[in-house]
Amino acid sequence: MAGKDYKLELLRKVPLFEGCSGKDLELVGRLVDEVDVAAGTVLIKQGAYGHEFFIVVDGTLRVERDGKLLRKLGPGDFAGEIALIDGGVRTATVVTDTPARLLVVGHSEFFSLLEQYPDIQIEVLQALARRVRVSEPTGVH
Repeated sequence: MAGKDYKLELLRKVPLFEGCSGKDLELVGRLVDEVDVAAGTVLIKQGAYGHEFFIVVDGTLRVERDGKLLRKLGPGDFAGEIALIDGGVRTATVVTDTPARLLVVGHSEFFSLLEQYPDIQIEVLQALARRVRVSEPTGVH
């Protein structure tokens, strides 16, 4: 991806940030580390506690639960965003199938940003509420 705005475009696709303004996305973008990872690297381990989330810039990742393939992730896809918020255990394992370039957002940096910028905190909370509303099986909210 060319240009300095590719990080912001990738962040814009993440449901947690869908309501953020361009300025707020730039603030989130400052937290993001870009890393290159070798094929076969375990990024997320099922049952482990989560402290970061990943956005795929290049490469392919596989998502497995109990050793069974759930899906493949490619450029623009992401994993671990809920654990970023709640620090809870991971519900699946994510492994790089190929060498990959990733954007990584860490838990402590993200929470510092939320404390500093209440507008972003509100947008993230509203995005989480929308996700819960859509996934609620009973339809009662």
